[in-house]
Amino acid sequence: MGITKKRIIYLLLIISPLLCIFVSLFIGRYPLSIDEVIRILWCKTAQLPCEVLDIKQTIVWDIRLPRAILGALVGGCLAISGAAFQGLFRNPLVSSGILGVSSGAGFGAALAIVMFSSVSSATYIFAFAFGTLAVFLSYIIGRVYDTTPTIMLVLGGVIVSSVFSALISLLKYVADPYQQLPAIVFWLMGSLATARYSDIVAAGLPMLVGIAGLLAIRWRINVLSMGDKEAHTLGVNLAVDKGLVIISATLATAAAVSVSGIIGWVGLVIPHICRMLVGNDNRVLIPASLSMGACFLILVDDLGRIITGSEMPLGILTALVGGPFFVWLLKKTKGGNW
Repeated sequence: MGITKKRIIYLLLIISPLLCIFVSLFIGRYPLSIDEVIRILWCKTAQLPCEVLDIKQTIVWDIRLPRAILGALVGGCLAISGAAFQGLFRNPLVSSGILGVSSGAGFGAALAIVMFSSVSSATYIFAFAFGTLAVFLSYIIGRVYDTTPTIMLVLGGVIVSSVFSALISLLKYVADPYQQLPAIVFWLMGSLATARYSDIVAAGLPMLVGIAGLLAIRWRINVLSMGDKEAHTLGVNLAVDKGLVIISATLATAAAVSVSGIIGWVGLVIPHICRMLVGNDNRVLIPASLSMGACFLILVDDLGRIITGSEMPLGILTALVGGPFFVWLLKKTKGGNW
């Protein structure tokens, strides 16, 4: 790949999410013109008086903009984590939740709702804490033989996910059916409807740390994807590099899930689409997944806002896209051989 072509690709990867965020400001049941949106953004950024109606300023600056930014961060984190795990585990059928982070975060959020009777800041804290705990437990189970082979990590994730899914069902069973249960169910379906700048600030730091970590070590994922023996022969410290990938992906995914709920399929579908476009080289695949994941979730969120009179949860829409794609993927990979 030539230097000029590579620069063009990276430029497109940077511009695409920004363009999707900008386009998202026009989409919704309340129509806004390009001139109004640009004036609102300029006046708010420069802290100048604005002639646009206050309600339009609120819609653009306080509702649609934080929602689009958070959607870009969440989608990017899920996609980049999925791409990293697919390279680490050498399996195209894994996603960002393979080590139980989504189930753990779901349990944490459900527990907080049951304890505090509503969705609050405690929900985000509990979701993030239990999401990271789930990955830690998966790692502990994976070291049952004092080593950490890939298959043991995957099995540990399956076990932890099953346990936390059962605990979520238990909390649904004991929750108040009129207030707590609907809140739990809606949170688990995934949504950006309540996005605020405070959510971006709170979850943004671990998400950005996780993204930066995966971008920094993306070339090492190429080596890890060759297999443990080959990577060790090339002088790679398997424990350290695997740990860095898992920690970075866990930070990104746990923080994303804590503010958006469980949004499936993004970490599975997007890396494969990017792989078809840019190839298997993780030096390009990782940033491409970050960019396309951000764009994908923004567009899906826009679709969820306009497709029906009431807002459709993101988990439903991503599953409708991911399900058929997964069937095609199973056929192409013959059940998982990569």
